[in-house]
Amino acid sequence: MLDYQMLNMDDAAALLRAGRVVVFPTETFFGVGCLAIHAGAVDEVYRVKRRAHRLALPILVGHVDQLPQVAAPMGPVAEDLARRFWPGPLSILLPAAPGVPVPLTGGTGRVAVRLTPHPVARELCLRAGGPLVASSANISGRPAVTRAVDLDAELLAEVAGVLDLPPAPPGGLPSTLVEVLDGGGGGAGNVVGGGVPRLRVLRAGAVSAQVLCDAGYALA
Repeated sequence: MLDYQMLNMDDAAALLRAGRVVVFPTETFFGVGCLAIHAGAVDEVYRVKRRAHRLALPILVGHVDQLPQVAAPMGPVAEDLARRFWPGPLSILLPAAPGVPVPLTGGTGRVAVRLTPHPVARELCLRAGGPLVASSANISGRPAVTRAVDLDAELLAEVAGVLDLPPAPPGGLPSTLVEVLDGGGGGAGNVVGGGVPRLRVLRAGAVSAQVLCDAGYALA
């Protein structure tokens, strides 16, 4: 039997505010994470997952009002993507806000953010008071899981506890990660001269390339 601390919502939020790492459900798999603005906790997520620091960590927000804590203001194309696909499994690569912990960006100066549709993850962001790191709750290279009973004992030994409230993560494809291309000279995410907005898919996932094309985006 796995040995781990079962958490309620208030306990999980309090632990996150204290700089601890917890496991919680997302719209894809169970995630392991911390408050994104807590540098020490971000380092701890890398350590717990045995993840290379060059690989930036995904971030969830519970409301768009939390975006300024981790990301610079969106350009018009990114705003349009957010209107169309959030809440949902589409992560948008954005310039990091000033003061964001460097490890969170993998040294790139950018963050991958999405407004999660999972009600537990969204409520946890709101109660914790900020965006959350949410990487899959597995040791890097091992399978992601949709049931708490399948979590890796090695990972569980390193976290403060597990928030396991319904609905259970459905599994399937991970979130899609896209980068907005500026079309040749505008500000971040601007389309120049009324052209078709261009995206680069950095990770294929739940929002397919066809869905993005059907929504009027050109893929590089």
